[in-house]
Amino acid sequence: MKKVILQFCLGILFGPTFYCQNYFEKRNIKEFMDKTNAYQLANPWSEYDDNWIRGTYYIGVMACYLATEDEAYLNQCNDLCESLKWTLPAIPPDNGGSGGNLLTCGQIMIESYMVSKKKYKIKNIISHLENPEIKNPISNPREWYWEGGRRFVDGLFTGPPALAMLYKVTKDEKYLQWMETYVWDVYGKLYDTEENLFYRDKRYFPENVEQRKNDPHREGNMQLTASGKKVIWSRGNGWAIAGIARILEYLPKEHASYKRYEQLLQRMAQALKECQSEEGFWYPNLADPDDVHLKETSGTSFFLYGLAYGVNNGLLDKDEFTPVIRKGWKSVCDAVSAEGKVQWGQLVGDRPINLSADDSHEYVTGTFLLAASEIYKMNLKNE
Repeated sequence: MKKVILQFCLGILFGPTFYCQNYFEKRNIKEFMDKTNAYQLANPWSEYDDNWIRGTYYIGVMACYLATEDEAYLNQCNDLCESLKWTLPAIPPDNGGSGGNLLTCGQIMIESYMVSKKKYKIKNIISHLENPEIKNPISNPREWYWEGGRRFVDGLFTGPPALAMLYKVTKDEKYLQWMETYVWDVYGKLYDTEENLFYRDKRYFPENVEQRKNDPHREGNMQLTASGKKVIWSRGNGWAIAGIARILEYLPKEHASYKRYEQLLQRMAQALKECQSEEGFWYPNLADPDDVHLKETSGTSFFLYGLAYGVNNGLLDKDEFTPVIRKGWKSVCDAVSAEGKVQWGQLVGDRPINLSADDSHEYVTGTFLLAASEIYKMNLKNE
């Protein structure tokens, strides 16, 4: 912790100098990691959080440890897990919350277990998944991962990777069975096979739009933009491609569904390549850039993570996607303030909305750190 605070102070003093340096040098990527992480650590959104917001931030921190082997990141993650007593939130099943979201911090705990195998790190996660008083695959197998009574694409990041990780460390097939049901149910209901991208939830799927226009119970213009185009949320698809990448990281290649996940990542990658802006970032609505014509860093960073993972693991063509990644990485680095704040990150929501340069959050920093961790491995330099 002292090391992180020291890095933060040095970043404030010397921060502007590295903006003139190459964005792709490993040492500069590491400096971006340190600077943004230190800023976020010193500026938490809440004193205590054990759910998806802080979980997403710390998933990025752990990814930086796994990429760089800098133990300051690992120690920071272990400190969080200690503060949570290596336990997930116990939210009652009738509150409308998602059982999938509750697994977000569990990903950090399981990855810590992989580094140092101490059973207390995962004992409570396993108990959590079998607790009859919590929404989980045992108590509510058909809907435990729903939010507010509906499937939602965000959950592809928060829940399934934890189940893939649990299989890796326990070899218990039930975790993969639960993961398969979760992912492909959400895919079947929310994936647009024409766009090769996901809708955030069923409210945005443009079925029977004409009949819905006069529905007094409609929640605003959920299916079409003002110009008549689809509403395909950038960060929603960021949750999806990042979640798929993390599943592929821990799913055995010989598993019957591995190729299916690989192909999904590849299809999404091609679709995302087509909607990247000239400046390098992605707009909040992937189907209609004029809907919210502003840069947005959380979706962009998630995409960079998924694309870089694909290149690093031979799933995407390096020559085709490296230019996309380079352009995108520069765009998000340019959005980092001198203090280390990852700006232009859409606040908590479920659709494309207006935002400003000042907008950010812990999960926005987490997405940036995830992107940094995979781009660090690419070793692009000045290629």
